[in-house]
Amino acid sequence: MGAMLRTVESLLLFQGGQRTARRNAWDAVCDDRRRARQRAEATDILERLAADKPNRMGSLGG
Repeated sequence: MGAMLRTVESLLLFQGGQRTARRNAWDAVCDDRRRARQRAEATDILERLAADKPNRMGSLGG
């Protein structure tokens, strides 16, 4: 009887651990997507700033 309870317990704990792992993986995917959006926004802002900035070296360069 004790072995049967341990088997059932291990199966239940494994299932719970698997759910937790999947939830953690999904959270990581969502965080990666959020960071990717933020990187894209920052890149866009920097590119726009660089395009708007006058070229100060233009008259000095050869």
